Amino acid sequence: MFGLGTTELLIIGGIILLIFGARRLPEIGKGLGGAIKEFRKVKKDITTKDAKESSNEKHKEETSIENTLAEKVAKEVPVVKKGLAIKKKAENITKIIK
Repeated sequence: MFGLGTTELLIIGGIILLIFGARRLPEIGKGLGGAIKEFRKVKKDITTKDAKESSNEKHKEETSIENTLAEKVAKEVPVVKKGLAIKKKAENITKIIK
């Protein structure tokens, strides 16, 4: 696996455990798993649409799919979810103040 041995993987795992803590690891794993699943789904959609569309339409579609994928992946990661929630609250407060 990427030229890493068992010892290196255990050290990396220990560092991750120290950084995030045991409570956050399942949440992070779930978020990353969902992001990978969504990425594969979008990738499958792209390859299906590529066979059907011309190059001009394909370029326009890819940019919108990339934006959609980035949004979905960002929403799956727990830390980003909290950040987006804070941003939304800040926007609401800004609207109220104006």
